[in-house]
Amino acid sequence: MTTPDNQDTFISHLIELRNRIIRALLAFILVFIGLFHWANNIYTLLAQPLLHALPKGGQLIATEVTAPFFVPIKVTMMAAFLIALPYILYQMWAFIAPGLYSHEKKIGIPLIIASVVLFLCGMSFAYFLVFPVVFGFIAGVAPVGVAVMTDIGKYLDFVMTMFMAFGITFEVPVVVVLLVKVGFVSVAKLRDIRPYVIVGAFVIGAIFTPPDMVSQIMLAVPLWLLYELGILVASLVTRPAADEDTYQPLSEAEMEQELDNMDKH
Repeated sequence: MTTPDNQDTFISHLIELRNRIIRALLAFILVFIGLFHWANNIYTLLAQPLLHALPKGGQLIATEVTAPFFVPIKVTMMAAFLIALPYILYQMWAFIAPGLYSHEKKIGIPLIIASVVLFLCGMSFAYFLVFPVVFGFIAGVAPVGVAVMTDIGKYLDFVMTMFMAFGITFEVPVVVVLLVKVGFVSVAKLRDIRPYVIVGAFVIGAIFTPPDMVSQIMLAVPLWLLYELGILVASLVTRPAADEDTYQPLSEAEMEQELDNMDKH
């Protein structure tokens, strides 16, 4: 049966959640408004890897009437979200932190910071290293007489897929550490399944990247190396139990001595 005190507590939590969500949305909207004037420039910056790889005179095209307006707006919204992401995550943390234990709070903040940094590193890796290789391959295999001109909406969809693939890939160390810390899996087990992870990394690379071997390797190899990094970090942050806390069975002599002491009492 729900008591009035429990109802008040539940309502207060809902009010706090609403306030946190409103603050996060306001931060996103304010950043978006600040970037709106440069929406076309932001899209041009995003399209630069493809434009650089296209032959002389190559360009992007818009096959829909509203695409020249809405596509740059979508890119600007993505940029605004990334810029506001630290504040959004802070609001999430401020809401859930009071319900956590002290040791959970200690690992929570580093994991959140690491998640943001690693996701941005994954996006940067895709933009600066993978995109030039992928687009160079696409432009290079085009038959003679075929002009490579990609629709700006299709290009945005492709870029977002690659950003998500590499961003999530770079989160592997965080996932591995979390799995070990909550006791779902041990470091030894993670080492045992390493061959399966390597095979899975190349399968994922084949699914989420274009058909060229180089881009597949550029996703699979970081995924494998980040898995190894996660194992290393997990082994460092997971301290084994102290020797004195480990159960040791009594020897026969010790058992006899304990029985003699019980008989004396």
